[in-house]
Amino acid sequence: MKVDFSSLNRLGLVFVILILLSGFIYTTANITALKSYGEAPTYKVYALHLPDTISFANENIQINTPDKREALDRELLVNTYWQSNMMLLLKRANKFFPTIEKVLKEEGVPTDLKYLAVIESGLENAISPAGAKGFWQIMRTTGREYGLEVNANVDERYHIEFSTRVAAKYLKRAKEKFGSWTLAAASYNRGISGIQRNLNQQKVDTYFDLRLGRETSRYVFRVLAVKEIMENPIKYGYVFDQHDLYDAVPVRYHGLDTAISNLTSFAQKMGINYKILKIHNPWLLENHLNNNSRKYYEIAIPEKGFY
Repeated sequence: MKVDFSSLNRLGLVFVILILLSGFIYTTANITALKSYGEAPTYKVYALHLPDTISFANENIQINTPDKREALDRELLVNTYWQSNMMLLLKRANKFFPTIEKVLKEEGVPTDLKYLAVIESGLENAISPAGAKGFWQIMRTTGREYGLEVNANVDERYHIEFSTRVAAKYLKRAKEKFGSWTLAAASYNRGISGIQRNLNQQKVDTYFDLRLGRETSRYVFRVLAVKEIMENPIKYGYVFDQHDLYDAVPVRYHGLDTAISNLTSFAQKMGINYKILKIHNPWLLENHLNNNSRKYYEIAIPEKGFY
C-alpha cells in the first residue's frame, strides 16, 4: 500500500495548530480579569433603542421630536459606551446615593436630582478649572451665600451632606422661579438669571423649547441619559453582583467646639491614621483645625474593623 506522507504531514500540522490554539484560548481565558458570569466575553457596538418617555422628578418627558431624540441618543451613546466611567458611577452610587437621597428628601426635593451630582463630579470631590468644588461643584461665593464655611482651613463644599443641602436649597429656589424641575436643573448649569434671560428673549416656557449654548443644551439630556442607564444597567449591558459595588463605611461622630492643634495626633487617639481621617472628613483641609470662633463640628470616625 502506498502511503501519502504529504497528506499525513498536513494532518499533523493541522493537529499541532489545533493544540496550540486550544492552549492559547485556555491561557487567555484564565488570565482575563473580566467576570463574564458564565457568558462568552464578546464585544459589539449596537445602536440603542430610545425610550418614548422618561420620567424625571415627576415630570413625564416625551421623546417625540427629532431634536429631542437626537439629543437623548447622543448622551445615551456617550454614557453607555464609556463603560469604565459608567461602571465606576454604578459602584460609587451604591456608596453615596443613600446619603444624598436622605438629604434631598429632608429638603423636599425629588431624589432624581441626585443625578445632577453624578454628571457634575462623577460622585467625587472634584475641582473645576473655575474653582467649583465637591460633589455638587459649588462655587466659593455660592457656598458662602448658602451658609457653608469656606476658607483655607475648612471647606464644607467637600462635606457631602452640607453641600447636598445647599444644592437642594438652590434647586428649590429655581423651581419656585420657573415651576419646572427640568428648568431648575438647567439653571444649575446656566444660572437662574441666565435661564430667565433666555426664556424672555425666546418667548418660550420650557427647557426643551429653548435654544441654548452647547453645554446647557446637553445638560438635562445628559442627566436623563445617566438616570436611564443607572436605573436600568442590565438593559444597557452592565453586569455585576451586589458585592462588586462600593459600600459606605459606618461611622460615628465625634463632636467638639475647640481647636485641634494636630489632626495626625487626633486621628491616632481615635484609633485611625491621618489618611483615614481625611477620607471621611475631606472638608478638613489642613493638619489642624483652627476653630477660633468655637464652632461646633462633628468629625466622622469610622467604626472599628473596616480598616
